[in-house]
Amino acid sequence: MSYRGPNQFQNQFNTPQQNPHQPPQNFGIPPRQPHTIGPITNSKSLVEKFEHYSKKIEDLIDDKFKPLKPYVPAIGRAFLVATFYEDTMRIFSQWNEQVYYLHNYRHYWRWFTVVFLVQNMIVMTIASTLLIARKKINIATIALICVVIAQGIVYGLLFDSQFILRNLSVVGGLVLAFSDTIVRDKRSLNMPGLPMLNNHDNKKYFLLAGRLLLVLLFLGFVFSSEWALGRVLIIIVGIASCASIIVGYKTKFAAAVMLSLLFVYNVVTNQFWHYGSRDARRDFLRYEFFQVLSIVGGLLLVVNAGAGEFSIDEKKKIY
Repeated sequence: MSYRGPNQFQNQFNTPQQNPHQPPQNFGIPPRQPHTIGPITNSKSLVEKFEHYSKKIEDLIDDKFKPLKPYVPAIGRAFLVATFYEDTMRIFSQWNEQVYYLHNYRHYWRWFTVVFLVQNMIVMTIASTLLIARKKINIATIALICVVIAQGIVYGLLFDSQFILRNLSVVGGLVLAFSDTIVRDKRSLNMPGLPMLNNHDNKKYFLLAGRLLLVLLFLGFVFSSEWALGRVLIIIVGIASCASIIVGYKTKFAAAVMLSLLFVYNVVTNQFWHYGSRDARRDFLRYEFFQVLSIVGGLLLVVNAGAGEFSIDEKKKIY
């Protein structure tokens, strides 16, 4: 409805016009008090502050390491299989000791011992190389997992808690490498001009299983060695990071924190290069170093690929 002049509504309701020089009459209605607006608070909850700062750190990591991003999956896979290369070199350099232990202490036939060790060296070398090159990933992953299980049985370590936690973490890294390859293969098939493929693969389950298995290494760290103030701080930060990785909340940030924590701890604690070749501590620390390095490789894959569909991060994108 268009406007039809100042007297339109006054004439319609028969209200007397007021003299512009007289004060307005309120007819007993109290004057309206001006509405005042209080100060607007900008306080945020602790969760909002954490998400804000963690997002800034994630953006900073993406910005600073952007030139390396295409190479991160390959670096992660190389770190992941480092423990298998190290184990191959250990068997080769300590052949007599390995045969003696399995034959005399584990009471296996000598021919079985020789066949087992040679087979382990061949399988670990070929499968690790295939995993780095992203060739026959499913076969390479299964082969390396079978090696981990077979070594636990033959060496009598299958019920050793440290062996179980560490090697399950390595298996988690292998599963993550396999799922990362599935994601890349699916992307390569979605070419322009072709209809999008239905993505009904099970990579989300592999990502979830890999995350759960990967953090088991830290449980072994919690229940081993002596307690100290620095170690307690590492455990607190590590447990919080593990919880975030498991539920998939701020997964990349938590994986980056845990990755940095483990890498620094590994370099500071497991300095096997300071000991001579005949020192037993060198052999033990070298094993520990490459085991932890494999978990660092798995965490690199988490930082690169994210948590997957079964995570709080992914649900927040939907809702």
